[in-house]
Amino acid sequence: MSAVELPRLLVDSVALTAAPARLVLVNRDPGPGEVGVPVDEAIALELVDTGASGPDAAATRVWIDGVLAFDGVSIAAAFEGPLASHATAGDTLRLVFQSATPLASQATVEVRVVSATADGAASIDERYRFEVEDRTAPRLVAAQAIGPKTVRLGFDEAVVVTDASLVRIAAKGGPAVPVRVASASSAGQGVLLTLDTEMSPDIEHEVVAAGVQDLSGNPVLGPYDRARFVGFRAARPTNRSFDLWRMLPRHNRRDDQTGDLARFIACLQEVTDLLLADVDRWPDIFDLERAPEPFVELILADLGNPFPFELDDRGKRRLASVLVAMYGQKGTAKGIRNAIRFFLGIDITAITAFNADALFLGESQLGVDWVLGPSGRFALYAFNIEVARVLTPRERQRLRAIVEYLKPAHTHFVDLVEPLPPVVPDHWEIGVSEVGVTTVAH
Repeated sequence: MSAVELPRLLVDSVALTAAPARLVLVNRDPGPGEVGVPVDEAIALELVDTGASGPDAAATRVWIDGVLAFDGVSIAAAFEGPLASHATAGDTLRLVFQSATPLASQATVEVRVVSATADGAASIDERYRFEVEDRTAPRLVAAQAIGPKTVRLGFDEAVVVTDASLVRIAAKGGPAVPVRVASASSAGQGVLLTLDTEMSPDIEHEVVAAGVQDLSGNPVLGPYDRARFVGFRAARPTNRSFDLWRMLPRHNRRDDQTGDLARFIACLQEVTDLLLADVDRWPDIFDLERAPEPFVELILADLGNPFPFELDDRGKRRLASVLVAMYGQKGTAKGIRNAIRFFLGIDITAITAFNADALFLGESQLGVDWVLGPSGRFALYAFNIEVARVLTPRERQRLRAIVEYLKPAHTHFVDLVEPLPPVVPDHWEIGVSEVGVTTVAH
């Protein structure tokens, strides 16, 4: 015979809580403050008398959202669904309500219970609330073209895009270039669509926002899944006149009885307007403050950036703004100082000759406090750089790269002089240390 495992309930511990009142309201389902309650959920509760007489069903009244659901005798028809019931068993009165119609989506339902014991010694009047799940489909409120290939959608609640390929855009006029959605991203109540090509300006388009749902999984449903917008037209100078149709001779325009020539010229005009818009955006490309990040990289490459350091976007823009000035200071001590301050935020203490011991006439003694200067060409043009703090390995590597590029070509950078780390004295430990062996007197 095969074994059958039945479900079981294991009670690990029981805590006794003394109820302050004799008549208590327990086993409420949904519970007070519960959220996401299904729209077809039954509402159950129990009244328990901790005394001897039990709750009085005739004195019990239950209101659901202000509507009397139990009058002491029977359950109202509006809440008498298949699961509805009321029964008294000893000291417990159990009531179950099921609305004949589903609960309203996202509604806050209030339940009020009034009752008393059979002997009239105790009574109760309590209220509690719970929130119904979200079953309301999101609505597309508006759509707007904010760029030649960008459309923004606005919804009445926060949404997510589940499948961008289901979002469709169709032109409602012509001539117009067909477009499709290449990608979509959502942020709160907005969705940003990126198109595969530039849309035709001033032409009305309609977007159908399929593949979009709210945070509760409700998809957008018609007719609130679509909106219309006008194709994006870039800003242009007010005094510009670049109308291809008006550039044609008048007799050609008069002979166009079918309108085919006008439609053909309109197609050419759209391409021309896009090219002019690209030309108008050129100042935003070479301007260091407004240029997109890829163009900042190109600007640095065009300036011949000699520094192989990894910089963030702000650092790249700052470097591009001072790189020409750095070229002008190349080969000078000022240029080295400024470049190290720019990249590392360090002020160097001094730039000293490789043999920096000075000779004081009448005082210095050769080999005692003065060293004879080198006669070799290398030592003659060698120098050290002194800093006020200990650098990290990364900072040392960058500082050497900066100095090697900016120093005069005939000079040699020898040493980076950093302060020695502080000496930690070897303290004496009573009963353990031995002077001269494990510790030093200081």
